Amino acid sequence: MTLEQKQKAFAELSEIKATLAARGWFPATSGNLSVRIGDRSEDGHSFAFAVTASGKDKSKSTPEDFLIVDQNGQPLESTGLKPSAETLIHCEIYRVTGCGAIFHVHTLFNNLVSELYWPEKSIPVEGVELIKALNIWEEDAQIRIPILPNYAEIPRIAELVQGAILPRIPGIVLRKHGIYAWGANAFEAKRHLEAFEFLFEYIYRWHLLNKQA
Repeated sequence: MTLEQKQKAFAELSEIKATLAARGWFPATSGNLSVRIGDRSEDGHSFAFAVTASGKDKSKSTPEDFLIVDQNGQPLESTGLKPSAETLIHCEIYRVTGCGAIFHVHTLFNNLVSELYWPEKSIPVEGVELIKALNIWEEDAQIRIPILPNYAEIPRIAELVQGAILPRIPGIVLRKHGIYAWGANAFEAKRHLEAFEFLFEYIYRWHLLNKQA
């Protein structure tokens, strides 16, 4: 990892953090963001990523917003900062998918639909145009976004990640918690996150309209 790579990762995260915070997607210091630095090792097991520090107000910008961790979520540099409590979930998503960035936010609509469709363990979406933002180009495409239980012990959630990830769906939802969306880079992860959030709002509002009909 070079200084240039570190600075680039921090700059990307800072820009994304400011954009998403302005939308109110990090209430009460919630949420976390990460960007992988460099490539994985030849065996695919060793990698590093920049991640948001725990307990920070993400509407503010400070020199201590981010830190670098290894594939196990442990800081690679001497620091008094703590990685987000959910860094282990990021580790697992990077390991399984090989993606370049992961963004996690808590919003009202992703919480509501996760509870609405919890009995099915996935959120169904059919024929909505923004499915195409997930690189799914079929006409009237039908997808299901996986929902995982929101255990208090993060390692219990991390253990379920590999079995929940679907090859063409770049996201998973934790019940009454939030969405993890990822992509090959920060630009793609942001696009996927925005698409998911649009779909969640659409699904919930459509559900209410049908209920009132």
